[in-house]
Amino acid sequence: MHARAIQGAEFPAAIESGIVLVDFWAAWCGPCRAFAPIFERSAAAHPDVTFLKVDTEAEPDLAGALRVSSIPTVMAFRDGIMLFRHAGLIPEDGLRSLVEQLRGLDMNEIRAKLEAPEEPDAAT
Repeated sequence: MHARAIQGAEFPAAIESGIVLVDFWAAWCGPCRAFAPIFERSAAAHPDVTFLKVDTEAEPDLAGALRVSSIPTVMAFRDGIMLFRHAGLIPEDGLRSLVEQLRGLDMNEIRAKLEAPEEPDAAT
């Protein structure tokens, strides 16, 4: 499986289910070009994970809405919830570790934490 390019309108549905890694990049960005083959190899190694690419030059509104201020930026989603964000290159073993960690998460526990009201800080 290969990483596929998506447009902003497709983004919400694309991250809705399963594990999704998204690479925000631009053609003029040297580090983005260096990261591209790493991201592609990871996509081939993990066919059960969706790998997406968003060209920040073609999709400035999406990049802005997600506050992408430097590229490459990688975001990881599981079942529509952003669980990881990193600006800069990630080595291949780092992506492998990230995928393994995402697979091991208890999403019911994460959803419960996100839905729970914030507890007041005991120090105040």
